[in-house]
Formats: sequence, C-alpha cells, structure tokens
Amino acid sequence: MSAVLGLGLGFVIGVGCRWFDLPLPAPPRLVGALLVVAMTVGFLGADYALAYFAGD
Repeated sequence: MSAVLGLGLGFVIGVGCRWFDLPLPAPPRLVGALLVVAMTVGFLGADYALAYFAGD
C-alpha cells in the first residue's frame, strides 16, 4: 500500500511541477535519474537486509 501511495505522490508532484512550470525536483539527465534509482534500490535493499538480520 505504501508503494502505491509513494508512486501516486511522485506522480502528483510531477504533474504539479509541470502544471505550474516549476523545475522538476530531479536530475534532467539519464545518469542523474539512474542515480536516483540506484539510491532507492540501495535504501530498500538495506532496509530488507536489516530486517532479515534482525530476525523479523
């Protein structure tokens, strides 16, 4: 459920930035976008690993 909310919020922020002609709060190049994806995957992976090793 939280993943759907996160995607929805990201969509709303993107639409709002485009609607009001604000600069998008993300890097405009492919390398920058891949950096954001890599940080997200790293964050989720660390969260999973910490929960796994904690015994949850």
